[in-house]
Amino acid sequence: MMQGAYSPGTHVILDFWDAVGLADFSFIASAMRDAARACSATVLDIRLHQFGGEGGVTGVALLAESHISIHTWPEMGYAALDVFMCGACDAQKAIEPLTHAFKPARHNITILTRGDV
Repeated sequence: MMQGAYSPGTHVILDFWDAVGLADFSFIASAMRDAARACSATVLDIRLHQFGGEGGVTGVALLAESHISIHTWPEMGYAALDVFMCGACDAQKAIEPLTHAFKPARHNITILTRGDV
């Protein structure tokens, strides 16, 4: 099998510090939908779980093309997001709407090409 001939997709990893909306279910779901729309991805479902009262949120937007996930620590103003897209969708197009929504004072973005299948 020839390596490097095909990559199943791009994985964007976002770290946000001093971000807003980190304990707000509807805000997070809306931000995930907007990011998926920007990538031309199809949202199949969004599942979010909050850890006690105003605690952190863990969630995933299940996409026909893969997923967007989030883990938040509101008490620290921090969010970790992953965007993985397969096929014709461009995961990098999720960066702007997510950054615009969460308004981090500081962020780090890592872009990986997955696979080499």
